[in-house]
Amino acid sequence: MTLSTRTFVQRRSLLAVVALTIATLSTPAQAQAPMPVVASFSILGDLVRQVGGERVKVDVLVGPGSDAHVFQPTPAQARLVGQAKVVFSNGLGFEGWMSRLLKSAGYKGQQVVVSQGILPVREAGHAHDHGETDPHAWQSVGNARLFAKNIAQGLCRADAAGCNVYDRNAIAYLARLDALDTEIRAAWAPIPAAQRKVITSHDAFGYYARDFGVTFLAPQGVSTESAASAKGVARLVRQIRQEQIKALFVESISDPRLIAQIGRETGVKPSGELFSDSLSAADGAAPTYIDMMRFNTRALTTAVRGE
Repeated sequence: MTLSTRTFVQRRSLLAVVALTIATLSTPAQAQAPMPVVASFSILGDLVRQVGGERVKVDVLVGPGSDAHVFQPTPAQARLVGQAKVVFSNGLGFEGWMSRLLKSAGYKGQQVVVSQGILPVREAGHAHDHGETDPHAWQSVGNARLFAKNIAQGLCRADAAGCNVYDRNAIAYLARLDALDTEIRAAWAPIPAAQRKVITSHDAFGYYARDFGVTFLAPQGVSTESAASAKGVARLVRQIRQEQIKALFVESISDPRLIAQIGRETGVKPSGELFSDSLSAADGAAPTYIDMMRFNTRALTTAVRGE
């Protein structure tokens, strides 16, 4: 090979290396796979998605329309938990099965109890008050704000590189929650306090009651596992008659037969369905937390006005 030929080959090789290097540098880095996290139930799953955005892959254990009070985890769900970087739970005794699940999954990752820091309320207003802590803290929009902050902190601890994203998402979502709280208060404002009385399946609305000045009465306690006593139901029927309570609701997760019975005995027609512990399916009336709170508020205010 002549000198000129060798020089030509060498130059071609050098150009090829340079071209390959430029192509490599100009190719976008492979997108980071979303961080796998688990949320205990559908409402919490939505809050985690709002804060986590595209950086997280959220799996929900107790899906839409299911009851977390009586949930029994499957082996497949235990494996899902074992692979998660973060497990989010409500706390306050809502997920009585969670500690067993984490143990069976051999979970070593981060656990975030999103109700950390809230002021819990005691159950009240149902037919047999035992004074247990009400775990349904998300029924307060103010508590949902704290949930979102705790979620952002938990995600930041697990994924420091994404912390700015989580903080931005949380700030944007907090603004939406502020608007929601204002909207709910405006909806109740024209309704006299004495008229704000509602019957529901179980005692799941204590925080909503505290925040928005509504009295909720229920034949069951804070858990759907609690049994309604005949004496308690009879007392509730008398109260409905005496106080002329017009709003009678079944919950999406509850057996409607008890509310139907109360309706027959009082002559009050059930006003429809509320979402207490679960969202609806994606094509339903309450696919997100904000949708759920709006739907419930419209249903409640319409019913207490007797419309």
